Amino acid sequence: MSSEKLRLAAIDLGTNSFHMVIVEECEEKGIVEIDRVKDMICIGRGSISTKKLDSLAMEEGVATLRNFIVLATQRDVAPHNIIAFATSAIREAENRDEFIEMVRRETGLKVRVITGKEEAQFIYYGVRNAVTLRDKPDLLFDIGGGSVEFIIADRSKVHLLESRKIGVARMLERFVRTDPVSARELKLLQQFFAAEMYGGAAEKARELGVHRAVASSGTAQNIARMIQSGKDSDSAEVLNQSGFTRQEFESFYRQVITMDAPARRRLTGLDEKRVDLIVPGLILFDTIFRVFGIREVIISDSALREGMVIHHIANIRGRDGGDNHDIRRQSVMELGYRCNWHKPHAEQVARLSLMLFDELQPLHNLKERYRELLEYAALLHNVGEFISISAHHKHSQYIIMNADLRGFSPTEIEIIGNVARYHRKQPPSEKHPLYSQLKPAHRRAVDVLSGILRISNGLERGHRQNVQSITARLEPGRIVLEALTRCEPDIELWAVESLKPWLEELLAKPIRFEARIQ
Repeated sequence: MSSEKLRLAAIDLGTNSFHMVIVEECEEKGIVEIDRVKDMICIGRGSISTKKLDSLAMEEGVATLRNFIVLATQRDVAPHNIIAFATSAIREAENRDEFIEMVRRETGLKVRVITGKEEAQFIYYGVRNAVTLRDKPDLLFDIGGGSVEFIIADRSKVHLLESRKIGVARMLERFVRTDPVSARELKLLQQFFAAEMYGGAAEKARELGVHRAVASSGTAQNIARMIQSGKDSDSAEVLNQSGFTRQEFESFYRQVITMDAPARRRLTGLDEKRVDLIVPGLILFDTIFRVFGIREVIISDSALREGMVIHHIANIRGRDGGDNHDIRRQSVMELGYRCNWHKPHAEQVARLSLMLFDELQPLHNLKERYRELLEYAALLHNVGEFISISAHHKHSQYIIMNADLRGFSPTEIEIIGNVARYHRKQPPSEKHPLYSQLKPAHRRAVDVLSGILRISNGLERGHRQNVQSITARLEPGRIVLEALTRCEPDIELWAVESLKPWLEELLAKPIRFEARIQ
């Protein structure tokens, strides 16, 4: 099934910065990012106390929006598909109508000012499209310049939407006068944050037993990147669905909170323009950990803008923007379509792989979570042919590990990429850096899953979906795999003979194939 392509530009007029994302959407390939741009306008500078937008900031904002519209037009976005939402600073300014009219007059753009609850709803749409929510509720929070949005939600339901006026730019302007932050200012910020969080989301979180949080926004990503860089510089760029524990944060917090601006500026992973804003951001994070009793934070690289896009497209397509879906599977299938995969072949290899995983489970003893990763590796094992048939297994690994698959942790993506990498040619080797850097338990999983995938791929060598099912007889001295086929499996049995040795070595038993024509 296919649908007409739609191009859309979504502009977020935030307190600290204006952002625009340009996407193309169709039903098969999903939402593909075309371009992204950001300008640190700081439209809210000084407005927290004066309640008025600065005239120079308004002029800079209009100039930036004019450039955004030119870029969107050059990217073939129709004017009616350029949407713009304004948040906290503009929402609260007494002269907001003057600015919005100024934008409309000089750019033709109609800016919609959204409420705090609407902002939280859009953030929820964005986060749930990037991070796998669970059956039990999580706290979702997004740190803006003027406000922080709190959402409590699970995979099927939103329990609470809330917006509080405790954004980092607002707090920096109101409380911080010294560098490094003084003990008195730090205490005042902690007390103010805790008072603002009292009741509402914090009370609901305690009632529902929430212990995990999903954080979005630049502040959250900067903190995650800094913590990651201290642990593993190779993975510092992979943020979505990565995270850190309360203990890891507290250790980092104690080191950084006493630093002055020059020292903070030297920190790996900190955006130059957040050198001052990160101070209230860190104190806010510390307070959220304590007030909500959070044990772990997961990072989402999608939030308000992505939620705006999803909601707008859902309205155009006549769908429910909050409709529940399996983002992991959807993301895998979309990547397959983008790479012009041979879907019947990929699905047949995946089907056979799952059969083999189940039949051989008494021998490999891998947990259920690896079964899902095997299926996704099987579905994507041939996407590298999009680049070149030659060495396509290596290209498949590269594509998988750089495709921004949604809903997966960085480790899960590494496992999927490695399993796809070894579906043909050489088996896993310590000489290969992307394999050798895995933890021992994950290397063993890759070994077994790639061994299964190699055999499944061999059983589909003719790309004709000949093998209907496969069962295993686990005898004391060997493994007998019986394939039920539609026609003579000469090609399949020939191919699998050269692909079975790796799994035989892992399971320490020879594998014999028997075929029965249906």
